[in-house]
Amino acid sequence: MFQSFDNVIDPSVGSARCAALRRELARRGLDGFLIPRADAHQGEYVPPSDARLSWLTGFAGSAGMAVVLADEAAIFVDGRYTIQVREQVDTAVFRPMHLIETPPSEWLAGKLQPGQKLGYDPMLHTVNGAKRLAEACARAGAELVAVDGNPLDAVWEDRPEPPLGQVRVHGQEFAGEAAEDKIARMAADVRRAGGDAFVLTQPDSIAWLFNIRGSDVSHTPLPLSFAVLPREGRPQIFIDGRKLTNASRDHLEALADIAEPDGLTGALSALGSSGATVLVDPDWAGDALASAVLAAGGKVKHGADPVTKAKAVKNPAEIAGARAAHLRDGAAFARFLCWLDGAAAAGGLDEIAVAERLEVFRAETGKLKEISFDSISAAGPNAAICHYRVDRGSNLPIPDNSLFLIDSGAQYEDGTTDITRTVAVGEVPQDQKRHFTLVLKGHIAIATARFPVGTSGAQIDALARIALWKAGLDFDHGTGHGVGSYLSVHEGPQRIAKTGHAPLEPGMIVSNEPGYYRDGSHGIRIENLELVTPPAAIEGGERAMLGFEPLTLAPIDRRAVVAEMLSAEERAWFDAYHARVLRELGPLVDETTRAWLEAATAPL
Repeated sequence: MFQSFDNVIDPSVGSARCAALRRELARRGLDGFLIPRADAHQGEYVPPSDARLSWLTGFAGSAGMAVVLADEAAIFVDGRYTIQVREQVDTAVFRPMHLIETPPSEWLAGKLQPGQKLGYDPMLHTVNGAKRLAEACARAGAELVAVDGNPLDAVWEDRPEPPLGQVRVHGQEFAGEAAEDKIARMAADVRRAGGDAFVLTQPDSIAWLFNIRGSDVSHTPLPLSFAVLPREGRPQIFIDGRKLTNASRDHLEALADIAEPDGLTGALSALGSSGATVLVDPDWAGDALASAVLAAGGKVKHGADPVTKAKAVKNPAEIAGARAAHLRDGAAFARFLCWLDGAAAAGGLDEIAVAERLEVFRAETGKLKEISFDSISAAGPNAAICHYRVDRGSNLPIPDNSLFLIDSGAQYEDGTTDITRTVAVGEVPQDQKRHFTLVLKGHIAIATARFPVGTSGAQIDALARIALWKAGLDFDHGTGHGVGSYLSVHEGPQRIAKTGHAPLEPGMIVSNEPGYYRDGSHGIRIENLELVTPPAAIEGGERAMLGFEPLTLAPIDRRAVVAEMLSAEERAWFDAYHARVLRELGPLVDETTRAWLEAATAPL
């Protein structure tokens, strides 16, 4: 199994570990220290050797930061984790704070005293992040101090070794473009931006650029590495040579100069010494990297990672791969839903059993490389924790007459999937059906949206919420995130969210996943992945409009729908989507699943 259900979170360790860190800080003459969730690549996915925030506090979410001062400590999380953080962290040691409502910089400005020194690891904070923190310290009369050697690492006695996942070549039949051509395109962007070189810090950007995949973190085929892309000439890739097979080394040597990761700072210093202008993305690059260039006499220019947008707009081969992956995954998911209906009615199921069985169905495709994240298999009140992760301690039986939420995904060599369905088990209470239908209305509003070129996700996010808002309800996460091509299940720059300001472009893939969560009772989310389609004329209109094509193919549980709450247009979409699900999945499943699918996709 790709997913483990062992409970590795222990809030009781927070007190002793925080005390050990404070002793180390005092030894170094520091009055406090910052512990972010991120590693040196600033991404969402970190290996166990870099899971510092989790080790110190017990918090296992994908975003957050802790601040440890001499007599006070706090942990900052966003709205996704306000319930989870209180269950995983000793709140007598770390006070939970809302990351958006009270950012760490504001909290620090009110807590630090004049003359105090707050330490930070400059590889673990971005250029912009470090700037905000330095400004907060200055407002308090304190100083932000870059440490040489992370003090938390000094007290982490059982720290795991860094990963050595094998690097593989990602075939051009899946990539759709030769790495040489990608490098030439991105080098041209470096020239247009007025730089001599760009520092690539995100492993998914490097994987896409060089047509490689790795296995350094769970569920996402990332080769942890850095790269320097010059405006002319050969790039440099900084990666542990022990990860390379003969094939992947030959592939990379044809494209770039290979060096060990500890050579990155020296390479940046050499660029600085030559007077080069080095481009860095201030929202992703570690502050230490920009400092290395500046300290050697070079110039740093801020600019967006050129690979991020290029990677987000899928080429024809990647789009074909995404459709094939979703068709395969949809058939496996239909078999799973058919099984779940029967098994849930018989009783005795729990959250872990469901997650394990779903993985088996995907594995039986013969194409599964990994799951794309730990499945959120959530019954009753656990579904109200929108990023819930089941373990052997939290595992609940699936009760009759309730809603059950399963959010899951798969990694196939031709595409990455992510799907959420909320399933009726028995006769669902009427108020939960009402909430389900309000969420469905938001999902349909996004799925049927037409919008002009240049529209961002922020501009359409409200469509997913209007029905909920009218009922005095909302959800505290974005409506959608970008998805990679056999890469990260969370990919930028595109998002459907209040903060999603990147324009949506044809070829981008984005999730459509409104939800509703009632603490202690139930949670609902309905998620499809959508492909942004090219501008097309609308009869009687004056402008061609972009739209969405659903990639995900799976029934949405009609038993939880209050049909009278849907408009005629919404019912038409629902029935047409189900007709397509049956038409495309029916030939791919067994006779039993086909009969179940016919009933599950019947018109409302």
